[in-house]
Amino acid sequence: MEKRRLGQSGLLVSVVGLGCNNFGGLKQSLDLEGARKVVHAALDAGVNFFDTSDSYGTNGGSEITLGEILGSNREEIVLATKFASPMNREKSTRYNGSRGYIMKAVEDSLRRLKTDYIDLYQYHFPDPQTPIEETLRALDDLIHQGKVRYIACSNLAPWQLVDAWWTSKHHNLHSLLSTQAEYSLLERGAEATLFPALERTGMSLLPYFPLASGLLTGKYRKGQAVPADSRMSMSYFQSRLTEERLDTVEKLIAFAEARGHTILELAMSWLASNPLVSSVIAGATKPEQVTANAKAVTWKLTAEDLAELNELKGK
Repeated sequence: MEKRRLGQSGLLVSVVGLGCNNFGGLKQSLDLEGARKVVHAALDAGVNFFDTSDSYGTNGGSEITLGEILGSNREEIVLATKFASPMNREKSTRYNGSRGYIMKAVEDSLRRLKTDYIDLYQYHFPDPQTPIEETLRALDDLIHQGKVRYIACSNLAPWQLVDAWWTSKHHNLHSLLSTQAEYSLLERGAEATLFPALERTGMSLLPYFPLASGLLTGKYRKGQAVPADSRMSMSYFQSRLTEERLDTVEKLIAFAEARGHTILELAMSWLASNPLVSSVIAGATKPEQVTANAKAVTWKLTAEDLAELNELKGK
């Protein structure tokens, strides 16, 4: 599989990554053996970028699951996890980027993952109570200690990315290499707001929800009932299932099928066509989904294809 440079670094990640939020004990998540099959399918497909968080699953369950599975494969992968989200929401709802929190969180993640270093340590959500310099200095110390090799973030506003970048430069600290944000054929707001900040700072984008919570898989069609056991049957996601989006989905299906492809292949290859994107983070609950995601990016869209897709979206 194609590997791409992450931000302004020498770290190479597979253009398709595996999101591990389906691991670890939450409702509808995979058990250990189910997760093991998904992980090994990803390795077989050439995926080297595995993304998790200390807040995925129950009591760090996703990290625990990965730690149990990876074993001798640890050195083959780029292991990414996150900090700052509350581990126990009954006790705290604060996103925490303070030095004290980070120093404990990294030790807990290392223990759960059964590793002595994290390749990419990501600031999950911004903490408005902690100055960004404090967060970056703590992360810089972790790099010097060898516990973390590179740092990144997720869900920061464009101005916060630029502020973090300037702070790192001004104080000679290691910089954030990438950010995670929602971006897909159905959610393109990042183009006007986030992209200019990425271009200015040299950071990469790691898009999440690349299949728009399943809308870009072809599973949901206009005029058809939503499957009872699907993600879109859950109240949290139902607001995404609008008539306008379903109309766009039908147009995208027609576009892909006219070229001998599926809408999933279109969604993944479209993201991969963007030079700001280093890796497309896609979750999976079955090995065949991982294989399909990896295969999807082999379709190379032409400039004409991209122009037509912009018209379909009404950009």
